[in-house]
Amino acid sequence: MMGARPRTRCYNPPPMTDARDALPVTGVLLAGGLATRMGGRDKAFAAVDGEPIAARTLRLFCALFPQVVVATNRPERFHTLGAETVDDEFRGCGPLAGIHAAMRLAQYPHVFVAACDMPGLDPDVIRFLVGRIGDADVVVPRWQDDIEPLHAVYAVRLLPHIETALRSGRHAIRDLLPELRVDYVGENELGRFRGTARSMLNVNTPEELAAVGGRFAEDA
Repeated sequence: MMGARPRTRCYNPPPMTDARDALPVTGVLLAGGLATRMGGRDKAFAAVDGEPIAARTLRLFCALFPQVVVATNRPERFHTLGAETVDDEFRGCGPLAGIHAAMRLAQYPHVFVAACDMPGLDPDVIRFLVGRIGDADVVVPRWQDDIEPLHAVYAVRLLPHIETALRSGRHAIRDLLPELRVDYVGENELGRFRGTARSMLNVNTPEELAAVGGRFAEDA
């Protein structure tokens, strides 16, 4: 693991009343996908409510976490947001490679990861998931009869295990989970939070983006 780095500079972050309120976790935005279902357009910079999804997520993460990292192979896109970025060591290997890259920079024993196409991330839901950290390797929510491993908490101690999987050509997070101690958080528990459904929402296609009132700047 690399040495300590300065705290992430955040894009227009909301004020934190006390640094001790920050969760002892590194927040990770995964922004390395090809967005094929979005026609190759960068989902992280689609605007929802007039603000790019990436900016919304980083603003939230800077309020929640003492360190924030963007795993991306296009770091120049994030310079104006003041985010710490890291390239994938294993190019073309999907979100697991982004998690691996971010873990190499993490200053804390756990990372909370979220995909770059989730415009409605809810701070109460995130705090609840982070609060479930115990002996498990991963904390993963179940929602609408599926799991959401890209809105989840991972122990940084998994780094060697993940690297071994990537080197052996195994890139799917879902295939790796059965080998780990996973705390699956049920829908009955998550349903207590009003923002859960929106927090779990992905916008993978132009139609899904339009359904939440989103658009790309050039389409405005």
